[in-house]
Amino acid sequence: MTNNSKVVLGIVTAAAAGAVIGMLFAPEKGSELRDKMRDTANGFASDLLDAIQRGRQQYTELESEVEDKANELKSKAAGKVAEVKDRVESEVENVKEKAQRYS
Repeated sequence: MTNNSKVVLGIVTAAAAGAVIGMLFAPEKGSELRDKMRDTANGFASDLLDAIQRGRQQYTELESEVEDKANELKSKAAGKVAEVKDRVESEVENVKEKAQRYS
């Protein structure tokens, strides 16, 4: 970048910064601009808080669903364990009876 380009870029940047500062501190229109900026910021903050609230609610609902599903799976697993245990005990009894017959 040449020196002339740097000077032009500096002038343009300074002019833009001056315009922004002028708009923010202007007595009439600047105050309106600041009010708009404040309202916009408050709107963003409100939207963010709403999103956080919805996220918390969805988290609570999801947590409840996961807990219900986990309890359901736990019950099914306990039922299967009991079923397998009964089968194993039955087979052990069958093997014992066969062993007694052959002894």
